[in-house]
Amino acid sequence: MALDGIILDIDGTLVLSNDAHAESWVESFANHGYEVDFDQVRPMMGMGGDQLMPKLIPELSEAEEPGKTIASDRKDLVLNEYVHQIKSAKGARALVQKMLEAGLHVVIATSASPEELEVMLKIAEVDDLLHEATTSSDADNSKPAPDIVEAAVKKAQMAPDRMVMIADTPYDIEAATQAGVEVIAVRCGGFSDEELTGAIAIYDHPADLLHHYDRSPLGQR
Repeated sequence: MALDGIILDIDGTLVLSNDAHAESWVESFANHGYEVDFDQVRPMMGMGGDQLMPKLIPELSEAEEPGKTIASDRKDLVLNEYVHQIKSAKGARALVQKMLEAGLHVVIATSASPEELEVMLKIAEVDDLLHEATTSSDADNSKPAPDIVEAAVKKAQMAPDRMVMIADTPYDIEAATQAGVEVIAVRCGGFSDEELTGAIAIYDHPADLLHHYDRSPLGQR
C-alpha cells in the first residue's frame, strides 16, 4: 500500500466517549417523553444523529421539531454533564505524534459537531497536533453515509487509495468503504471483531497499534 494520509475518527478511537454519547441520547429522549433503552442506543454509536434518530423513533427527524431540540439538548448534555466521564484512549497522543513524524497527512473525519470535536481533541491531548477536520457541518449525511469521509479525502487533496482511516465502528467501515478508503479498526470503541468485519487490521487501542506500528499497514507503506 502506497500510503500518504490518514483519515482519523475521534469518538471511540482517540477518546472513550461512546457510552457517554449513548447515555446523553437516552436522557435527551426521556426529557422529551420518548423512552429509549441504553442497549438500543449503544450499538448505534458512530452513526450520526440524523441517521440514528429515525431508526429509534421513526416519526422523529433532526431537521424538524421536536427532533431538532432533542439533538441540540443531547449535545448540551454531552458537553456539560457527561464530558467528565470521557477519557483519552490509551496511546492516543503518542500514535498521532508517530504518524505525523512519519510524514503522514492526518485529517479528522467525525460525525460530531465542531463544538464537540474541540472538546474531544482536548481530552485526547491532541488539540495542538491536529488542525484539519471534517465534521457534521461538512456533509449532508453523516456516517454510515460516505459524505464525511469523502469530504476528508477532498480536504487532504489525496486519492482515497493512498489514505487509510483509523476508526472504531462498523459505520466508519461502511462509510469509508463506500468512499474507497480502507480502515484500520480499534476495539476500544466497544465493538466486536465480527462487527468490525471489513477492516484490514484490528487493534485493541491506539497504543496497541503504535506498539505494532512497523508491522501494521501504516508501517508497511
